[in-house]
This record gives sequence, structure tokens and C-alpha cells, in this order.
Amino acid sequence: RNFRCDCGNSKFENLQCKLLPEKGKVNSGNKYNDNFFGLYCTCKRPYPDPEDEIPDEMIQCIVCEDWFHGRHLGAVPPESGDFHEMVCQACMEHCPFLWAYASQLAVPPLTKVTSVEDEGIVLNVEESEEQKKEIKTESGPVHQETEEGKPTDQLNEPSTSSSSSCPQSINTLILIQTVPKSEESVCKLKELQSKPFLKKDTATFWPSNWRSKLCTCEACLKMYSELEVQFLTDECDTVLAYENKGTSDQETDRRDPLMDTLSSMNRVQQVELICEYNDLKTELTDYLRRFADEGTVVKREDIQHFFEEFQSRKRRRTNRMQYYCS
Repeated sequence: RNFRCDCGNSKFENLQCKLLPEKGKVNSGNKYNDNFFGLYCTCKRPYPDPEDEIPDEMIQCIVCEDWFHGRHLGAVPPESGDFHEMVCQACMEHCPFLWAYASQLAVPPLTKVTSVEDEGIVLNVEESEEQKKEIKTESGPVHQETEEGKPTDQLNEPSTSSSSSCPQSINTLILIQTVPKSEESVCKLKELQSKPFLKKDTATFWPSNWRSKLCTCEACLKMYSELEVQFLTDECDTVLAYENKGTSDQETDRRDPLMDTLSSMNRVQQVELICEYNDLKTELTDYLRRFADEGTVVKREDIQHFFEEFQSRKRRRTNRMQYYCS
């Protein structure tokens, strides 16, 4: 994700990048990790490891993009069909806000507090008492305004029974209008952090749609930028998206351009094209076989000479053709 080509910078002399001619001398976007030297995981071993006799799959972390042995993640990976992405231990420490989401979204969700002392689980509640008081005070005016609104509604309410359903709609309208702006865009992260959640020194495993449930309020987006993990909210950055793109690219590569051309022609044109193609293939194969038998190199001039002779023979065949009409 953070890799950029080095052509055109100070590592290469007299080499200009064809994509970005104005490229700087240093590429600050490059972050070379141990993978570029053939080393992976926390054990810093190559893959496949000739000295490792334990059968184990490698799983890639979606944040640092390093590959890890399943047994070196601090937690047993769920069945392959139960999770789609993984965040390693180091990246969970780098992005501690993910623990609040793990309480509901991780596979399996970290919600049950059992044998805390035995498992070494830290109960982490990042919401301070002052923040809780602020939340209470923010919610206070809503209740006050609605309570003040009730007598007004009762005074304006007609005494007839036929209009008994109107005050409910009026109350609903007042509630919508009196909600403070701060509550219209509630931070999902703060809501989760206000509840007790588990924090363990392990990797975490996530389902396919978990990124769409991350908070995208202004404060959280700023936090993502500071931690350099803005891509977490990008659905096109997921492993599944890359796999689908690779599959579509392979299907495009497997398409035969000759068959695509034939499908756009009528029957007569198709027969003529196939005959010409077979003639070209046969004559070119026989022509190149002479070079292979003699052990000589095929030069550009030889290929040009072949196509000139081929076109000349084609014109002679065309000129000799006779057409009959009935």
C-alpha cells in the first residue's frame, strides 16, 4: 500500500520515471519492511522456511501488510470461513481504538469477562468520569425542553376525543426540533468506549463488513489520519476487493482477441479470416523452423522480409482468383 517505484530518484543515475517525470530525488512514500528482504512474521523467518517443519498457514495483517504464522498471533485463528481480515498484535497496540470495536465486531467478539486474572485480560474503559458527566449534561437539555413542551401541548390540545392522535405527532415534531446538533452526529467510538470492553495482547480477526461500521465523524477521521490508517474506511482496500480485482483481470487476460474479432463479423468474413490466419501461422512456423535448425538468430530484417513475401504471395493468389456468377 505504501510502496512507490524508485525509478527517477537518487538511487538511479540518468533514469527518468516515465509515469512521473517530475518525481523528487527521495521517495518518502516508500516504507521498506522486512518483507522486501524475504523475512516475515514476528519470528523474522523466510517463507517457505526450510528449517520449519511445523505446518502452518501465513495470514496477512491489513494494517502493516506483513505476513504472520497462525501460531505467532497470540490467539488461535478462527476457521478460515469465519473471518476475512486480521490485525496483528503490534497494529492493535498502534490502533488501540479498535479494541472498542472488537467487543462487537471481532470474530469471536470480545465481550464476555471470564477469569480476568487467569487470562491476563485488561478491562479498559477509556471514557473518563468528566466525559461521562459531559454526556449527561448534553442529554439534560433534551429532557428539560420536552418537559417544558408538554404543558404547552396540553394547553393547545382540543378536548374532543377525535383529535387524540394529534398531540403525539406534535410531541414527536418537538422532540426532533429540540435535539441538539451535537447529538445528530453521535460518535460511534465514544459510545463503545463508554462501555466496558476487553483489551488483550493478541491479534484480532474481523468479518467481511466490519469496515463499514467504523465511525466516520470528524474527530475519528482526524484520528485515522494521525495514525496513518485512513484506508480502514475504504471498502476498496479490503482483501476481498483485491481478490475480486485479480479475478476480473485474469478473466480479461484469458480472453482471446481473435475470438473477440470473429464475434463481430458475419459468416463469410469469419471463414476468410480463419483461412488467412491458418496460412499465416503455417508459413511463419515453417520460416522460423529454418532458423532453429541452423541455430541462427532471427533478426528484425528477417521478420520484415517474411511479411513482405507473405503479402506478395497473397496478392498473386488474389489476382489469379476467378469469380463465377450463376
